[in-house]
Amino acid sequence: MSSSAIIQNKDIIIVGQQPWDVEIGSNCKNIALELSKHNRVLYVNSPLDRITLLKHKDSANVKKRVEVIKGKRNGLVRLQENLWNYYPDEIIESVNWIKNNTAYTLLNKLNNKRFARSIKKAAQQLGFKDFVLFNDNDMFRSFYLKELLKPTLSIYYSRDFMLAVDYWKLHGTKMEPELIAKSDLCVANSTYLANYCGQYNPNSFYVGQGCDLDTFTGYNQEQNPPKDIMYIPGPVIGYVGALQNIRLDMEILRHIAKQRPQWNIVLVGPEDGEFQKSDLHNIHNIHFLGGKNPDLLPAYISAFDVCLNPQIVNQVTIGNYPRKIDEYLAMGKPVVATRTEAMSAFADHVYLGDTKEDYVKLIDQALAENSEALQQERIRFAGTHTWTNNVDEIYKAIKKVLPTYA
Repeated sequence: MSSSAIIQNKDIIIVGQQPWDVEIGSNCKNIALELSKHNRVLYVNSPLDRITLLKHKDSANVKKRVEVIKGKRNGLVRLQENLWNYYPDEIIESVNWIKNNTAYTLLNKLNNKRFARSIKKAAQQLGFKDFVLFNDNDMFRSFYLKELLKPTLSIYYSRDFMLAVDYWKLHGTKMEPELIAKSDLCVANSTYLANYCGQYNPNSFYVGQGCDLDTFTGYNQEQNPPKDIMYIPGPVIGYVGALQNIRLDMEILRHIAKQRPQWNIVLVGPEDGEFQKSDLHNIHNIHFLGGKNPDLLPAYISAFDVCLNPQIVNQVTIGNYPRKIDEYLAMGKPVVATRTEAMSAFADHVYLGDTKEDYVKLIDQALAENSEALQQERIRFAGTHTWTNNVDEIYKAIKKVLPTYA
């Protein structure tokens, strides 16, 4: 990171969708780690809500939160130098099901007040002053935090188009645009989401995406492939990731397999119900290998001649940053994917198609022109998508809005 881009010695409070103690990775946790290299960061878990308490009262995570709420455990945990995690000591009501706007607004404002009151305790304990509030897509519980906490700077981070999901759509259709508009700036991990935020706030910026690619770049591709792919003859056209009907176009896979019976399509990942019952299982050159431990994915990608991301274009997928593309490229593989606005950032390094016919032509092209020089360029490009560079862009966005902020 260039020294001129760094913002340092600030206090930053992060709220969002994902608690720190959920094992799966998240953009926001990685961003918090990167921010804490030069600033003090308080990462606030989402508060325990009433329905979660009733439904999961015996889970370890819920029990931990109840102990904090009852004062039996300290909710403020130091993770490392300059980084703390906080379990709020207040419970909030489960209100998203309420359709009456007046009743919902009243109760959601009450939830926000409880949440803010708890955050203030932790901020005071740490001596946080004049802090930045960084909101990771938390449009309901954190809707009023700018007014209640009075941060020096409020940032809304958009990394998924949440309104494509019914749970968020009910109240979020109105609330998210309002939250974007009143934030000091918005940052997004795809050009689509940056443009979406830009409809409501002119201070909206595309800041890219960080990825943890060491597992992929460090893989020795001279190793033997896993046994379940070892004897599948090439060319192998492969995909790794969840096989979900809402995200992937089965017709593209069907068309490729039938148009090029000499190719073998290998799908690595768990299937949803639609995939499980699809006729793709009856096509001789489509191979379902099932879900795998994430550590094994580089071994499968290494065995692919061409990698795929055959997305359906809909509200769920159109704005998503596809991390798997970086993983493919980090191993030097040619990639054929569906053209979306979010994929425009990859246009110089990925073969982008609009139709199932395009896929066949582009795979032919990818196989024909693959070279060591192209492989190295793909690896170089993927290597630019680090968390350091991602946060560098967030710092730059802040300075565009507040040039004197440093």
